[in-house]
Amino acid sequence: MGQIQHLGPNREGGYELRIAAKTVLGGVQLGDSISVNGTCLTVTAFDPVASHFSVGLSPETLRKTSLGELGPGLPVNLERALQPTSRMGGHFVQGHVDGTGEIVKFEPEGDSIWVKVKTSPKLLRYIVPKGFITVDGTSLTVVQVYDEDDCFDFMLVAYTQQKVAIPKKKVGDKVNLEVDILGKYVEKLLRSGIGSGVALDSS
Repeated sequence: MGQIQHLGPNREGGYELRIAAKTVLGGVQLGDSISVNGTCLTVTAFDPVASHFSVGLSPETLRKTSLGELGPGLPVNLERALQPTSRMGGHFVQGHVDGTGEIVKFEPEGDSIWVKVKTSPKLLRYIVPKGFITVDGTSLTVVQVYDEDDCFDFMLVAYTQQKVAIPKKKVGDKVNLEVDILGKYVEKLLRSGIGSGVALDSS
């Protein structure tokens, strides 16, 4: 995890986000990609001695994600780009946020926590029980989907709670969501009629 130091306009007229961090700065170079709460961003400046780095936020990033609502002192999930030789511990994650959700419930069970998130029907169509979802950059397994409420839930075990920023959020906070890209590819193929020979209804 990292901690927000600054979010605001820069001299070029855009928005800049500065984050205090240590582990992700090893070997970092200008132009490298670092995922911040699941959003793939480009390093524009870094200081390994002071242990912080900066990224630029485009208007589209601010519209599509919850990053614009961050403030100094808040923790964020950080992850370097995957190398071809790395082990995959989750699912295929691009860092291309599809939209946001809103935390509507935390419910402890033993040393684990149930988290329920509400999102738009447009995104919920790609979320299935026992499927993958990326929440603020954390690869998680969906437990149940509640179509009538536009919600889904997942569980955070004790170990995961110590490693990610989600438990530090509160009900009503937004989270960045990236759905499984494989579901979108399958839908596009079915809509075009490839494979089955039958196109899906546009609704």
